[in-house]
Amino acid sequence: MEQSAERTEVIPVSVSDTLYNNYMPYAMSVIVSRAIPEIDGFKPSHRKLLYTMYKMGLMSGPRAKSADIVGQTMQLNPHGDQAIYETMVRLTRGNGTLLHPWIDSKGNFGSVTSRDMQYAAARYTEARLDPSCETIFDGLDKNAVDMIDNYSGTTKEPRLLPAKFPTILVNNNQGIAVGMASNICSFNLSEVCNATIALLKDPEADLIEYMPAPDFSTAAELIYDQDDMREIYETGRGSFKLRGTAEINRKDATIEIREIPYTTTIETIIDDISDQIKKNRLQDITNVRDETDLNGLCISIEYKRTADPDILLHKLFESTSLEHYFSCNFNILIDNKPRVMGVREILNEWIKWRMGCIRRETSFSLEKKRERLHILRGYEAILLDIDLAIQVIRNTEKERDVIPRLMKAFTIDKEQAEAVAEIKLRNLNREYIIRRLDDIKDLLVEIEDLEKLEKSARRQRKLISDQLKELSKKYGRERRTRLVDPDDIEVPEVTDLIPDYNIRIFLTEEGYFKKLALTSLRGNFELKLKENDRIIIEEEATNQ
Repeated sequence: MEQSAERTEVIPVSVSDTLYNNYMPYAMSVIVSRAIPEIDGFKPSHRKLLYTMYKMGLMSGPRAKSADIVGQTMQLNPHGDQAIYETMVRLTRGNGTLLHPWIDSKGNFGSVTSRDMQYAAARYTEARLDPSCETIFDGLDKNAVDMIDNYSGTTKEPRLLPAKFPTILVNNNQGIAVGMASNICSFNLSEVCNATIALLKDPEADLIEYMPAPDFSTAAELIYDQDDMREIYETGRGSFKLRGTAEINRKDATIEIREIPYTTTIETIIDDISDQIKKNRLQDITNVRDETDLNGLCISIEYKRTADPDILLHKLFESTSLEHYFSCNFNILIDNKPRVMGVREILNEWIKWRMGCIRRETSFSLEKKRERLHILRGYEAILLDIDLAIQVIRNTEKERDVIPRLMKAFTIDKEQAEAVAEIKLRNLNREYIIRRLDDIKDLLVEIEDLEKLEKSARRQRKLISDQLKELSKKYGRERRTRLVDPDDIEVPEVTDLIPDYNIRIFLTEEGYFKKLALTSLRGNFELKLKENDRIIIEEEATNQ
């Protein structure tokens, strides 16, 4: 018996439509929800972790085990414990990635200067929030930002954090999304605050006067070209060169590298030096080792006593990652749309966003104070006859009738009557009521001030400026990365960079010139020539 096969219907679909319908949602999810930082200076993973620590009460008190923090964060971040812990490591003071770390850590959290140094497991390390975190959480309890559902809809988390200063520029932030990336360098907190204050006063202020260049947690030196820096500030794109710092110990014939560029690691530099030695480009180096300890970073380079250490150091800068470029790409999410912006545009966007936070906080405070004023007006009404209030309550047979009778007796509403009924018996005296009425005068002044703040952009900008001055004074630090003028860098003569060793030169009858090191002529060496060609000149010399 033949069975009829089911017919399969083929539906023609455009490849471009398929990609758009299936790939674009993923791409946008990576851009908006994972890789690109927002105007508050954080990616979602950073924000979820810090908010969890805040809710755990880690703004003060003893540190908590990192494993506990990671476990609690999984209520907001479903990407797994290892991904959360790696995020946490980067935010710690111990790791040193951030110029202004958000987490006060204890234990081995690795190091930004080391590629191979592994951080300890979460069960061995401890952490709590750095005191400066008060600047990013203050306002959460006043509706400064939107609260949204977590991934499971079981709790709430902030859409952004109401940072009181431009955190987006104060710490490094790097992310690779789909079809785009972001690489934001860090700037000194005090300089960023001063530049923002200047911009609040004058929209055309020259920002480079207040924050001349980036600042990095690994210190080192920045070869400073103001024209290149202005282009980065204007466009959000460009690059500059960082170089390490070294101490030359001529007595022991060693060069000690004490600071390295933010973009490289100790192991990478040692590998670069080893490669150059193998290629006979750094023949004067006899040994390289990592001597980094608790006292700080140190790469020790031993050289031959016949070598010039200044020239050797110049060769190290030229041929290894001891001198390295940082490429800027200031790509930030504004209203869920990625935008590459210059420093001025970033600060203007932050000011606009921060003013919105202040308006929301002010509106929240106004509502609370108006509610309080409304209650005090009820107290004011019973001040006329406290004895009547007591009599009304005592003569009421049923509890449910107390509130309606108070409302009728004093012409007050239900909320005011509820507050009056809740006054303790010991407080039913004229002194207590008069003290509460004195609060009305203060409340009226506060409400008037808040109303002006809510409506006045000038007052909001003044408040931002005052907060920035306070934060700069409290948390600002000296610049770590030193600026070096290219003209101040001593460059050896070209002849000094040529390695000097004994050689023998040959000139043949057919015009071929050859140069060989004497060390390569040991043993039964025979110079190969073309047929019927012969050497006519042979002399010893030096390579220089």
